[in-house]
Amino acid sequence: MSRPKSLFTQGPALYLSREEAQRVGQQGLRSATADETRVIINSGARANTRFAENQISTSGDNYNATVTVRSVFGRRVASASTNRLDDESLAEVVRRSEALARLAPEDPENMPELRSQEYQALPQPPETSPPSPAQRAEAVRAVTEQSRAANLVSTGFIVSNMGASSIANSKGLFAYNRNALSALTTTVRTPDGTGSGWAGATHNDWAQMNAAELGQIAIEKAVRSRDPVAIEPGRYTVVLEATAVANLVQLIQQAIAARNADEGRSFFSKAGGGNKIGEKVVDSRVTIVSDPNDPELRVGAFTFEGMPTRRVVWIENGIVRNLNYDRYWAQRQNVEPTAAPGGFRMSGGDASIADMVASTQRGILVTRFWYIRPVDPRTILYTGLTRDGTFLIENGRVTRSIKNMRWNESPIFLLNNVEMLGRPVRVNSDESGDGSNVIVPPVKARDFNFTSLSDAV
Repeated sequence: MSRPKSLFTQGPALYLSREEAQRVGQQGLRSATADETRVIINSGARANTRFAENQISTSGDNYNATVTVRSVFGRRVASASTNRLDDESLAEVVRRSEALARLAPEDPENMPELRSQEYQALPQPPETSPPSPAQRAEAVRAVTEQSRAANLVSTGFIVSNMGASSIANSKGLFAYNRNALSALTTTVRTPDGTGSGWAGATHNDWAQMNAAELGQIAIEKAVRSRDPVAIEPGRYTVVLEATAVANLVQLIQQAIAARNADEGRSFFSKAGGGNKIGEKVVDSRVTIVSDPNDPELRVGAFTFEGMPTRRVVWIENGIVRNLNYDRYWAQRQNVEPTAAPGGFRMSGGDASIADMVASTQRGILVTRFWYIRPVDPRTILYTGLTRDGTFLIENGRVTRSIKNMRWNESPIFLLNNVEMLGRPVRVNSDESGDGSNVIVPPVKARDFNFTSLSDAV
């Protein structure tokens, strides 16, 4: 049987095709002796370019394929991985996985492998490779030339992942999905270091990335934010740009595990036992949905176990409709597992940021949050800092830049204090800059809790 083409040779695709992934999966299963076996295959390319002081500093492209074999004997489970795809290496990684599984302690929560599933056909990425070094350099130039002309200093990061994921198991399941995600972030600062502006975006198609526009936004914020002044900490009305909203609202998604709620360990736990499904927890204008058919997100068609993903409404008109049930906990609670795709969309309104500012007597305009860390899981309370463009609003106008501030706040509190909502947009809300599948609106809210000043720019 022929080997799949190497990912290290020049060719039209830098990931395994459906047929190649199926061959690798079947070859791994052929040598398996465990009670159950799952073969997970991820292949693809990652390209990145960093720039600093208005010039490219590093750039790289790498290509890889990883095969992970999960072996089960009774309730003993283990896995092993390799990035060699020849038949002998596949047989060896199966042997290693099985040897480890025989030594592993029993896992009382292990769930049996799924049988063959039906998967919906989702739109596939039009591109078959990440942006070339020349394309990435052109995007950098679109930022740095503007920055240099304005006598500013730009830095940033471009990363693009293109590939395919597949699962094959010993019960006849096979799933295959292509994926793509590109992200660009840039920070622009004034030469004296007092002003800093940021902009970022993430798309499934590199062709949608508008580097010049992002550079312009960051430059304008850097110029406007120089020489910030200090104001007293306290509770303020805030106008949060969409990135700042996503920084907080994604914390709700991270806290929505059903098991934690049912065991009394989360905000979604109900006093006296049970969970808050059916209870109103935020403003009635807020709806949060995950949907594999959302054309702006293009999330995966299946979970890491091979379950077909489906549309899940987490919060509808402020009411909790679903929590995230994995297969084990769903079986325990006698409900269907959630099988939600990654990413989410939050509902919005039609107000612009200009409308929000104009309606604010005194408040703070926030570009984004940074260094976000947990404080209390029972209230989803977090702390963090503002960054890269924080401004004072007075009498319906942005009047001056202010020093960054530390905040202690919960997205639940924020979404109970909503005054205005804007149009939802896709944002890059990941602190690493690697991109995210999040669509949220800008928000105006009252009584946001700022606790102290920060001299960091």
